[in-house]
Amino acid sequence: MNKDLTQGKPDGVLWGFALPMLLSVAFQQVYSIADSIIVGKFVSGDALAAVSASYPITMIFMSVATGLSAGAGVVISRQFGGGENEKVKTSSFTAVVSAVTAGIIMTIIGLLLSAPALKLLKTDAGIMADSVLYLNIYCVGLVFLMLYNICNGVFTALGDSLTPLALLIFSSLLNINLDLIFVITFHWGVGGAAWATLIAQGLSSVISMILLVIRLRKIESGPMPVRFSVNALGHILKIGVPSILQSSFVSVGNLFIQARVNSFGVDVIAGYGAAIKLNTFAVTCFTTVSNAVSSFTAQNMGAKHVERVEQGLKAGIRMMIVIALPFTILLTVFGRPMMGLFTKVSDAAIVEIGRRMLLIIAPFYVFVGTKIVTDGILRGSGAIYAFTTSTFVDLILRVVLCYIFSIFWDETGIWMAWPVGWIISTGVSFAFYKMGRWKNY
Repeated sequence: MNKDLTQGKPDGVLWGFALPMLLSVAFQQVYSIADSIIVGKFVSGDALAAVSASYPITMIFMSVATGLSAGAGVVISRQFGGGENEKVKTSSFTAVVSAVTAGIIMTIIGLLLSAPALKLLKTDAGIMADSVLYLNIYCVGLVFLMLYNICNGVFTALGDSLTPLALLIFSSLLNINLDLIFVITFHWGVGGAAWATLIAQGLSSVISMILLVIRLRKIESGPMPVRFSVNALGHILKIGVPSILQSSFVSVGNLFIQARVNSFGVDVIAGYGAAIKLNTFAVTCFTTVSNAVSSFTAQNMGAKHVERVEQGLKAGIRMMIVIALPFTILLTVFGRPMMGLFTKVSDAAIVEIGRRMLLIIAPFYVFVGTKIVTDGILRGSGAIYAFTTSTFVDLILRVVLCYIFSIFWDETGIWMAWPVGWIISTGVSFAFYKMGRWKNY
């Protein structure tokens, strides 16, 4: 069902639109975390470290997928809000073709560079073989990753957040069950977790493509729309490339952080890997609210309702606070049992390392959540320069400070860099919003 975000009270509209998206993210993160839990519990701490070591590299590929999806989403949301149905179809088909092409190229690059990249990150020799195996299998499924994300981006642009939710529930349940079969029953170890993710994502991406074609055919338009348009691709890339670069630079920055983490040994790698999955769960929920705010902004900008965009920011921040506080309480007060989900009883050192990381960063979720929601306004309006700048400030500070602080406080110094970067970049993002230039895009 397509949804018009230009009518109704912003709080109710955003909650109604974002709630299925949040549930989708919850399922997505649950099966991502399930990989680590099952590997850590039923294989070993070293296996958990092997999966964790490849995580920042996989996030670079994810950045391309989500960036292109964001670009397509903003363009299609504006067209849909403005009633340009023929352009909606053309942009949607163009986005799908571009995503599949990019996925093929990334698969080739990933398979060629996975081992050298892990060596460059100073991955421990004892976990290198499993890390390469996991990453190579992940790269085989990059076409599915791209297709899945672009289809979800189009659904969201059309105001439909229920279809992505249904697909995520299916994919999550399938992935977890395959994890249990491949890792516990078949004893495939790290490779089993990777194959489970690939198969689950592959099936859900094919189903999402079929549903998207059916949905687009139901939208009334004039003559048969163009299946691929260079002009439409240009509009998508205008938003998408800065989003990809922004996310990719963040992921590259995380590679530097991972390299620093790797220098402290396998226990720190495993502890960081588990804690960062829990942290990513929280931050991804904030990003989901931001994506909803972006679609809300784009549709209302397309309909010339600028005043509703300002109301949307306040509604988005209120929503984010409601989501952030439970995460803060859960990860600070119950950090130890949460970390215990990932490890065996004998891995007490890993649990303590992850617990300390969560205790340092979780109290500052309100700051990063406010920044991410404000960024949603900037991106949805097309103010990509401001959006990108605020993110780079956070990234550069976290990378530089993690190296400086870790000289004095070892791995604890790495965790301390997060809150500092978040606080400053929140101020930068909000300053760009208050300047008001986003209204002119």
